[in-house]
Amino acid sequence: MKPLNKETLKIAAHKLLFEMKENEYDTLLSEFETVSKQMEIYNRIPHLDEASPMVFPFEVSTTYLREDVVEAPLSKEEVLENASDVLSGQIKLPKVIK
Repeated sequence: MKPLNKETLKIAAHKLLFEMKENEYDTLLSEFETVSKQMEIYNRIPHLDEASPMVFPFEVSTTYLREDVVEAPLSKEEVLENASDVLSGQIKLPKVIK
């Protein structure tokens, strides 16, 4: 792995097509160092690789999710009746790219 320094961050930013101010690179580098130190602490926890992932922080007896009710799908004709603009049997949408 490449060493993480300001130059590496500048290369990554350039490849991702965004620009940052010089002081933002310093801040980002500092944050990466903090995260790296935290990961080192996690790696020292014994038997961590044997633990199962936590899906929800505590047990719940009920669920707040609704039950899905599956109904018959609309026909193409019904869908096109509800569309405000139809062209050649398809819904015409406004242009989003200039």
